[in-house]
Amino acid sequence: MIHLSRWKITLLALSLLFGLLFAYPNLLSPAQREALPSWVPSSGVNLGLDLQGGSYLLLEVDTPAMSEKRLANLGEDTRSILQEAGVGVSAIAREGSGVTITLANPAQMDTALTSMRALLNTGTGAAPNRTVTRQGDNRIRYAYTDQAMAAMPAEAVTQSIEVVRRRLDSSGTKEISISRQGAERIVVQAPGQSDPAELERLVGQTAQLTFQMVNGDPQAMRDAVAGTVPPGYQLVLDTDGATPLLVERRIMVSGENLTRASVGTDQNGQTAIDFRFDGVGGRRFGSATAANIGQRFAILLDGKVISAPTIQSAISGGSGQITGNFSISEASELVNLLNGGALPAPLKVEERRTVTAELGADAVRNGAISTAVGFVIIVVFMLGAYGFLFGGISVIGLVLNGLLIIASMSLVGATLTLPGIAGLVLTFAVAVDANVLIYERMRDEARAGRSVIASVDAGFNKAMGTIVDANLTTLAAALIMFVFGAGPVRGFAWTLTIGVFTSMLSAVLVSQVGVALWLKFARPKTLPIADSPPRGAGKTATAAAE
Repeated sequence: MIHLSRWKITLLALSLLFGLLFAYPNLLSPAQREALPSWVPSSGVNLGLDLQGGSYLLLEVDTPAMSEKRLANLGEDTRSILQEAGVGVSAIAREGSGVTITLANPAQMDTALTSMRALLNTGTGAAPNRTVTRQGDNRIRYAYTDQAMAAMPAEAVTQSIEVVRRRLDSSGTKEISISRQGAERIVVQAPGQSDPAELERLVGQTAQLTFQMVNGDPQAMRDAVAGTVPPGYQLVLDTDGATPLLVERRIMVSGENLTRASVGTDQNGQTAIDFRFDGVGGRRFGSATAANIGQRFAILLDGKVISAPTIQSAISGGSGQITGNFSISEASELVNLLNGGALPAPLKVEERRTVTAELGADAVRNGAISTAVGFVIIVVFMLGAYGFLFGGISVIGLVLNGLLIIASMSLVGATLTLPGIAGLVLTFAVAVDANVLIYERMRDEARAGRSVIASVDAGFNKAMGTIVDANLTTLAAALIMFVFGAGPVRGFAWTLTIGVFTSMLSAVLVSQVGVALWLKFARPKTLPIADSPPRGAGKTATAAAE
């Protein structure tokens, strides 16, 4: 039996209030939105690149630079591991896909090989991507495998796409399209971003964060400034941009061990950056600071010193703070870069341009017309097929459904594109399909001779299983598109996903409340949509007349 439950009326009223509150700002200009009271939601639906214009970047991943960097790291890893093992090295030379190490004392060959082979277990994957081979009495070759070298370019492009995506669209709802073009190129389309140079600045920073010890020996510094830089060290400029610092090339901890960065304040109330390492990074950081109390270490971002504090005590717990002359905007941008991860290779801009909004205005107009035409066709069909009562109830549910979709997209700051408009129109059809299933079931029950109340009750109960199955199938398809798609495909999936939930709420709930109110106040004897007599009714009437 269908009931006019109080909770259904309350839920319907709250849904209408939510829809009006969050959809209303879309009717206002930006200036009017800013003038709204603080307690009123002021965010609206963003328009995608195809609707409002934006910036376009064609980037090329500098894969040779990444390979060069990884080969350089082989030499630094080798120098560090052998120094810790007490093995003397007379030379480390770059050759092809690796380095060749010449030992100062051939008697230490076994110790060197054992230490070097330990490096093979630090990589990821089922098999090591590097090899350690002995060459003669005092030489060892440490190199990448041919398979690893061949896979580096594709790996660099894939990692770069993910890093750029996290920097620009961490929520996955802004409709920023980031895709591969060819073997080593990436296309970035950002709606609403009118300055490609600003977009280039955000995506172009490598954001490689490193923590490296500073050599405080005055004589070593004088020699380095004079041109004799000790092996394993490099000269960089301090935070003032003028004072040189001699820092170890060996990286104490890197941004790869960073798990979280956030904007905070230091003990003087100045803007700072709080960070936390993973377990491995925390242990390394704690051990290094415990062994170098009183010494300075430098925090470098893409080779530039952003802070160089003195270690006052061991920093355990895996967390710390970067202080400096940061503004809030600078700190926020840096935090976003660090949380997004470091680019595996530099990005070179091959093409940049701004897409005008003229075509977007035409698309908006045509999209609005197509949505309106589709809505009118659905309204005419429902009113013609089920009359002004039942058809009107379904139209009210359809209006509420559209209102809830716009409100939900405004709430999460989602972006509407042309595919999103297509998803919106499809959602209307899916929503009204639930009403069709319910009404047709009622009609069948009434034709079978059941009472009005029994027909209505059976219509909702027996059609619900089909409605749920159909919406779950649509939801599964939308989720697949959202997970594996990008840009406009995600926009279509996002709109369709919201529509699945809102259509279930609006179509079913509005129909239940509307029909229950009609039954309560009209107390009908017949069902208006039962347009033919029950089966067997004609024979019964003839027999009675005889």
